[in-house]
Formats: sequence, structure tokens, C-alpha cells
Amino acid sequence: MRTAAIIVAAGRGTRAGGDLPKQWQVVAGKRVIDWTVDAFLNAAGIDSIVVVLHPDDLDRFAPTDRVEVTTGGATRVASVLSGLEFLDGSDVTHVLIHDVARMCTQSAYIVYTVATLETRTAVAPALPVTDALWHGADGTVSGTQDRTGLYRAQTPQGFVFKDILAAHRAYQGDAADDVEVARAAGIEVTIIDGDENNLKITTPEDFVRAEKILQGQMDIRTGSGYDVHRFGPGDHVVLCGVKLPHDRGLQGHSDADVGMHALTDAIYGAMAAGDIGRHFPPSDPQWKGAESHIFLRHASDLATEKGFKISSMDVTLICEHPKIGHHADAMRQTLSDITSVEIDRISVKATTSERLGFTGRGEGIAAQAIATLVRS
Repeated sequence: MRTAAIIVAAGRGTRAGGDLPKQWQVVAGKRVIDWTVDAFLNAAGIDSIVVVLHPDDLDRFAPTDRVEVTTGGATRVASVLSGLEFLDGSDVTHVLIHDVARMCTQSAYIVYTVATLETRTAVAPALPVTDALWHGADGTVSGTQDRTGLYRAQTPQGFVFKDILAAHRAYQGDAADDVEVARAAGIEVTIIDGDENNLKITTPEDFVRAEKILQGQMDIRTGSGYDVHRFGPGDHVVLCGVKLPHDRGLQGHSDADVGMHALTDAIYGAMAAGDIGRHFPPSDPQWKGAESHIFLRHASDLATEKGFKISSMDVTLICEHPKIGHHADAMRQTLSDITSVEIDRISVKATTSERLGFTGRGEGIAAQAIATLVRS
């Protein structure tokens, strides 16, 4: 079984309000489309992802090795067919089709849907209707509707790939969702339990509700790091990846970048993943004199592998000399280049110890750092 996900994101979503289509608006710190795509990226069993975009939006979303992009059509049905045709000829055997506006879908629920699809021809999540239903006309109730056997449909909806591709190729006209297309082709669709929090962004009020849901789902971790290196012979120091001329150098097994070491340990600490010494033992000669960007990049990549995004980083360098102030922006940029964290989420600053202690006596430099990681 090889499963792909098609995320339909070609609509304009005018009812949601705002200057941009809803998939490009920001909720809880990320765009709607990024929340949705990340949920599938973090779901075991999803082998590839195809995002179907409006032709005008192709420059808003960059494909990666796991996420490909194609253009959609004038209707949802046309956009889904475009995504299916994009996958035709691949080794995909099953497919989940999902609306980008359902940004609160959890990775665990996607895994559940894939697992259920292993023994079904098609599956679709839904919630039974529990409210009373009315017919209305001219602002008044004109009748009632029995709610027995009625469901509120959700996505992702899962299908055998070849079956749903054939169904879409044969379908004429528009459809509310892919279950309608599947049933028109005689495909039996199994209802699976939906999730009340799996709402679809439709109106401006939905953004507020989605933000509350996502904040409740987010796993926020904070780690701290601290490091010290003594001065010794040399003509420069390296701090947060920037070489500064100085009358002495910092001593250490690697390049003794005290700021980057503290930050690396802060990221490891937020994940409860030990420290630099655990991942790069000083007893191993291959790390002697190593540049510290190797350690920081490893910590950053490990965070990504574990499903975390580094939200912010803060480094404080403690020393009398050299003076750090006019080098801070270069340090921030270097840290951004290594970790891919936006520079406006990185702080590098310096302070003295008022000539107290080993830093005050000019015997070395200390650094402390804090890193915040978020996983949804």
C-alpha cells in the first residue's frame, strides 16, 4: 500500500473575508495551508503529497522533495481530477483527498484514516447530525426535517487510487465532495468517526475558533543552554559563527564557539535530547577543531525530524571584551542561515558581569541561550 494525499487549495474562499484567499491567511502563527500540509507531512503512512493551487498562487508555495504542486481548475471537481491525473503513472495505490481549509486535522487522525482504508474500498469521516433541522422561507420556519441517518461530511476522504481516478474521469458536472463522485461510480463508501474539531474555514468567525483549537493542540517546548570557554593563545574568537579579531582566542575541543554551543544545547534541551557531548563526544577525535555550525545544524535538523519548528532563539554573550554590539546582526544572520529560522525570531545580545567573576577578570566568555520549539 502506497498512499498519497491530494490537498485541494485552488479556491478563492471569498466568504472567509480578508485580502487573501483563506488558505494564505495566517492563523496561530502559520498560514492555513502550512498547518494543513504539515499535518500530512507528520503523518506516518503518507508517502507523497500533491497540493493543487490556483494558477495565480504558484509563487506562494514552494514544492519540496515530499510535496509537489500542480494547478487546479474552475471547480473543486476539476481541481481534484487535476491532482489525480498528476499522480497517474506513479506507484500510488491509495489516495486521501483533503480540503486545505480543514487546517485543524491532526496527524494522528490521518494515520487512522489510512489504516482504515487498508480494508475498505473507500472511507470518509462524518459526524451525525444532532441538532433539529428546519426548512425556512422568508425568515420563518416552513417545515422540519427528520435528522435520522444524516451526517456532516468531513475530509480527508480515502479511496483506492485507480477507482477514484476512473470515477472522476467519468463524472459530469460539479459535486459537493469526492464521496458524491465515488457513489456515482458505484463505489461503496464506509463512514468513519469524524472529529468535531476538524472544522472547515468558511467564515471569518471560523478563524477565531481554529486558532483556539490549534493553540490547544500545540506542543510548546522551551530549552536553555549554558556554556563557558576560557581564553588562551590566539588572534580571534568565533561567536555565533562570526569571526571577531581579538588578542586572545577561546580554548575548546571544537572551535570553542561558546554562543553557538549554548544555543545548540538549548535546542537539544527543549526536545529532552541531551546535549552536544551526547551527540558529538569530545572523546571522539573527529570532532577536534570542528566548526560549531555542524552541531547547531544537527540540532535543528533533529527538531525538524521530530516534527518541531523552532519558534524563537535568544542568545546572551557574557564578556568584557571583545565588544559584541555591532556584530550582533551578522551573528543573527549566520544563525538564521544555519537553522532556517527567520532572523526576526533570533536575538543575540551581550552583557558584562560588571568586572565580577571569571568573565569580569577577562579569563573567558560565558553564554546562555533559550530556544522555543513548537509542534502541532
